[in-house]
Amino acid sequence: MTEPTLLKDDHYQRAIQSLTQTLEKLRNCSEEERGILQNDLRQLQDMSNKLTSGRVEIVVFGEISTGKSALINALVGREVAAVDVQGGWTKEIWKVDWEGAGYCLPGLADSQVVLVDTPGLNEVGGAARAEMAREAAERADLILFATDSDVNETEFSALLTLASVSKPLIVVLTKKDLYSPEQRVRLLEVLRDDRLANVVSDEDIIMTAADPREVEYIIEDAKGKTRSEWRRPAPDVAELKARILELLERDGLALVTLNAAMYAADKSDRIASLRVQLRDKHANQTIWSYAVVKAAVVAFNVVPLLDTLGGLAVDATMIYTLARIYRLEMSWTHARRLATSIVQAAGWMMLTEGATHLACGAFKLLTVGYGTIVTAVPQGAAAGYGSYIVGQAAKYYFEHGSSWGSEGPKQVVRRILDETDKQSVLDRLKNEIRKKLLSNRHAPGGK
Repeated sequence: MTEPTLLKDDHYQRAIQSLTQTLEKLRNCSEEERGILQNDLRQLQDMSNKLTSGRVEIVVFGEISTGKSALINALVGREVAAVDVQGGWTKEIWKVDWEGAGYCLPGLADSQVVLVDTPGLNEVGGAARAEMAREAAERADLILFATDSDVNETEFSALLTLASVSKPLIVVLTKKDLYSPEQRVRLLEVLRDDRLANVVSDEDIIMTAADPREVEYIIEDAKGKTRSEWRRPAPDVAELKARILELLERDGLALVTLNAAMYAADKSDRIASLRVQLRDKHANQTIWSYAVVKAAVVAFNVVPLLDTLGGLAVDATMIYTLARIYRLEMSWTHARRLATSIVQAAGWMMLTEGATHLACGAFKLLTVGYGTIVTAVPQGAAAGYGSYIVGQAAKYYFEHGSSWGSEGPKQVVRRILDETDKQSVLDRLKNEIRKKLLSNRHAPGGK
């Protein structure tokens, strides 16, 4: 059996590979990330199935009562969508196979063309529906925009948005039977030469009669007697169908392939962005928590050497925890070394905090520990601030794949110090220490 020609297409294969890699990236997310991205996983899997099966999706947009459902019925050739004269009945996105399209992607005999209906653009409370419509546009291989007259502001705004997604876009006038031949010519001139001149090409503004109104026919019998009879003409969508098939025959494979690749890239960017946001949030919470812990450890420890060792242990534990947030392997030994190297990189830039720590430690020693009640707040705050800077530097290191990049640790620490509101951090740490002093009856001055 001959291998389908479609499967040999390099762009098609790369698109499949891109979707597979994005799915793998999503599956490798943390449990929390996967929980948030659950809907993205479902959409990616569906897009992967769409590509491998060769499904072409044509999405229909439009305001309430502009003839979207009637247009789908006319294209399919039977009534698959209810046409409600009151409008607004379409509450969800739904799909129907367009079996009569007579098209399949080269090399995939089982491929199908699907028409997708969307909720009306101007439905009341349509925020969620607008989001559904946006998702449908992202998945679409080709877009039909149904209108029954000159476009209004809502329609024009929607058309600009749809045009920006870089998909083939056809504006369909669904009710040409309501206009005289002269009015049709004038309406097309207004749309093509003025309103949509820079949005849609002339050949992609097409008139149809999706659900023609009844017409009175005068019937004469053999005896010359006449009677009137109202009949509904057959829908007129031949020009639209021809244009759709022309686009698919010319660019069908490229459209489906490019769309899938773009979709995978967008989802990949979303996954990366979410990871950065969540990890940044968790990292900052972790850094602050350990800065407070170190502030307390140093503040309440009466033995100078032990508070220094205790503070270093806190920093190493914080770095080890940060590595796990960024899903990087790191040993305790490596964590201690990284903490030490960051402190050394800070050098004279952290001189004030170091001087405060030494002075308070000496005062504790001279007063045999009783000076703790005086030194706790300033010494603890200085130590906590140092830990905060160490944590921010380590976060930068992990964000860049366990690398300092082209800057080097000293430049990174200097930039972090420049960008940090030192007084704000110190004030927050002092407040935390005071709270612990008041709530801990074993601390000097505590209750």
